[in-house]
Amino acid sequence: MVLLHVLFEHAAGYALFAVREVEEIGLLLPQVRAVPAGIRLHFHALVKGLSAQSASKAQLGLGHSYSRAKVKFNVNRVDNMIIQSISLLDQLDKDINTFSMRVREWYGYHFPELIKIVSENYTYCRLAKFIGNRKELSEESLEGLEEIVMDGAKAQAILEASRSSMGMDISPLDLINIESFSSRVISLSEYRKGLQEYLRSKMSQVAPSLSALIGEVVGARLISHAGSLTNLAKYPASTVQILGAEKALFRALKTRGNTPKYGLIFHSTFIGRAAAKNKGRISRYLANKCTIASRIDCFSEVPTSVFGDKLREQVEERLAFYETGEPPRKNLDVMKEAVVEASEVVAEVKRKQEKKEKKKKKREKRRLEALAAAAEEEEVREGAGWGAGVGGLEPSPAAGREKRDVGLVLSLGFPSGKRPGAQEEEEEEEEAAGRRGRIGAGAGGGLGAGGERAGGRDLAQEEKETHGRG
Repeated sequence: MVLLHVLFEHAAGYALFAVREVEEIGLLLPQVRAVPAGIRLHFHALVKGLSAQSASKAQLGLGHSYSRAKVKFNVNRVDNMIIQSISLLDQLDKDINTFSMRVREWYGYHFPELIKIVSENYTYCRLAKFIGNRKELSEESLEGLEEIVMDGAKAQAILEASRSSMGMDISPLDLINIESFSSRVISLSEYRKGLQEYLRSKMSQVAPSLSALIGEVVGARLISHAGSLTNLAKYPASTVQILGAEKALFRALKTRGNTPKYGLIFHSTFIGRAAAKNKGRISRYLANKCTIASRIDCFSEVPTSVFGDKLREQVEERLAFYETGEPPRKNLDVMKEAVVEASEVVAEVKRKQEKKEKKKKKREKRRLEALAAAAEEEEVREGAGWGAGVGGLEPSPAAGREKRDVGLVLSLGFPSGKRPGAQEEEEEEEEAAGRRGRIGAGAGGGLGAGGERAGGRDLAQEEKETHGRG
């Protein structure tokens, strides 16, 4: 490692500083801060053999390399989509609950008995849209009711309640608005189901071990609360344990009371299954395993759910140990099994990726061969057309070579449409053609002059013969 120094000129003379000393002095003297900037600006003048253009290219290349290193990520493992999806899922839950209560209150004026028979919001909205005016219900509608509620006895109870309902009559216009609003609530509920499936598939790609351990929804909430999967992997187990209970923690610290035992991980099934006296211990153990799973998901090249399944088995064994006293397996033994299984899964995934790459290369090779064959066919067709042209003229070698070059260049992917060196060959052909033209012109002129002289001798001979006969 080379230690860099900076020569600084001031009123008392010159001073030589190391780079670290320059940074420290720059905090006190604003003039010193401009020294590295000036060196960077005039670096091409300070270094021999380095031009300003080369320095600019080097800076541009460095910027591109740095940007590629920072932006390099797998699009299938972006955790931003998980954060947005879980936030939208929570918002949809609130909105659907509010809108369903509005439909119940609105349609309850006409058919109040339906609220007691059906408790689920989605089913109630479907029934409100299907029934409409309760006075129009008949035995023919029983099959449709059974299809919605999935219970014959409940469908029969709805039919009987509609005949003796205490609700008020409703106008057709009000009924149209209720049915329209019910349709909107139904569409929101169906979209929520699709969004939950999307979140499940996304979590299996980004954090499969965390999903297998604690579930997709709770794992997504942890990632969203931490800000990213990387931030969650950096947290210690004690922070993950109370993640989401910050208000209770600070309130307990302020009042010197008992700190919370769990935060978002309370929604997992393990905390609910544990006894009251073991909830704190299970929460601490589960937070430890969540931290391990998040770090495996964050820093592994090929994501797999093998470690998450093994960690879940460990939590189950620890839960059984608290209840029955059966000793669980050692963590070292479980991790050895997980490593063996994960290596097999990773090898299988890599084999599939290699097969895909080979197929992709074969398709690209066939495409290039097809382009080359098309270029050759076009060259042959053009050559035949030139041979049968006007006056029996044949194409010049340069034209055929140019066609072949264009086909080759297109198949190789040169953007200019010409292979490198084609321009120089064209210029050489033009010079050769010019030389041939000059030689032909000279020969033609000589022949013309000779013919003219021959014609003059013939006229003189005829005159002599004419005078002799006279």
